[in-house]
Amino acid sequence: MSEKMWAGRFSANTDERVNDFNSSIRFDCRMYEQDIKGSIVHARMLARQGIISQKDAAEIERGLLSVMEDIKSGALAFDPSAEDIHMFVEAELTRRIGDAGKRLHTARSRNDQVAVDLKMYLRQEAGALAKLVLELEDTAVNIAKKHTRTVMPGYTHLQRAQPITFAHHMCAYAEMFLRDVKKLINAMDNMDECPLGSCALAGTTYKTDRVYTAKELGFDRPCGNSLDGVSDRDFVIELTAVISLIMMHLSRLSEEIILWCSWEFKFVELDDAYATGSSIMPQKKNPDVSELIRGKTGRVYGDLMALLTMMKGLPLAYDKDMQEDKEAVFDALDTVKMCLITVIPMLQTMKVNEENMANAGKKGFINATDMADYLVRKGMPFRTAYKITGTLVARCVKEGIGLEEMPLEEMKKECELFDGDVYKAIDLMTCVTRRETDGGPAPEAVEREIAALEKRAAVMKEKVK
Repeated sequence: MSEKMWAGRFSANTDERVNDFNSSIRFDCRMYEQDIKGSIVHARMLARQGIISQKDAAEIERGLLSVMEDIKSGALAFDPSAEDIHMFVEAELTRRIGDAGKRLHTARSRNDQVAVDLKMYLRQEAGALAKLVLELEDTAVNIAKKHTRTVMPGYTHLQRAQPITFAHHMCAYAEMFLRDVKKLINAMDNMDECPLGSCALAGTTYKTDRVYTAKELGFDRPCGNSLDGVSDRDFVIELTAVISLIMMHLSRLSEEIILWCSWEFKFVELDDAYATGSSIMPQKKNPDVSELIRGKTGRVYGDLMALLTMMKGLPLAYDKDMQEDKEAVFDALDTVKMCLITVIPMLQTMKVNEENMANAGKKGFINATDMADYLVRKGMPFRTAYKITGTLVARCVKEGIGLEEMPLEEMKKECELFDGDVYKAIDLMTCVTRRETDGGPAPEAVEREIAALEKRAAVMKEKVK
């Protein structure tokens, strides 16, 4: 069993149940690379400042690199009895190089050590996540490019409302995903203060160079307050909040995929590789990927709530409660990445049933607003036109026909302003193409939006490459 680094203060061994309860090695071991990199830079700084010798610093760096190499190769396994990754690495280093390893922890505490490890790890993961979301955004845009003239109903209250295109619909999700990337980049920017050197809470009496360590570790600057440096977990909560938004957007898209796959809609069909069957009903093809994403969204929300609740009553500076931050944010990261790497190829291989979308557009009177607008363009006040159109819709419902199927003479009984050109005005493609203002569903408007999306995405790709 590893000897506790803090054992000198205690006269009795820690109860094994407390060891297990207290240990975090099983989940913080994933930060071993960040822990070792931070320790190498810390040792270099100590030598630069004359706090330890250059010889000891060189031995420490050599030893740490050998530990990292052995962990990566599998030659060194994590000790489950170690309290955390920091203690594990330091104990292994000391075993390999002797007393020089014991000098590494000079002018440092596990409090600032874990904070810098976690920031470095989460910045790396946030960048990788941003790339995945950008790939998803690209997928949505590529689908949109193929369907700028694929008419479908737009919905409010899940009731057919107005005609749009499938391209317009997919671009709405592309906009959401780009906002997600922007939030991820902002979250990464907010992690640009280095807590290393804050020590336990009050800094150190040694003449350290915090600017050097911050720059060497890729941060813009050291954090401005040592108390805040070790007790801040805003960056963990912010990233988990952004992940929660990503999951919300994935869940909304998943809900629509589930509906669109049903026989009641049949707008899309998933590739067999991204669907499952039933154990008893041979006809079934279930959208389990989308359903799992929808379900896992609640799990990620739970991670966010756990973090917010954990932090809400903690006095400054560090409290052991904060050890709970890692499992929650790691789970959120693992979950959203698993969802993204599955949903992207699912969408890329999805078949779009254009004919079914068009047929659905012909039902539900989604051209009613356009009929009212037709009368407005002939000089009628909108509210009057709205009432006349509503009356015609009611008649069509009784007769089981669409507005475009009503004879012109019947329309004229309600309003003499109707003429033969009304049929072109309420044709679904006309309804779509006339909505050409920026952000609208007209093919030209969607093409402008796609160009703008690609331009914004290119800028974001540069920031996270």
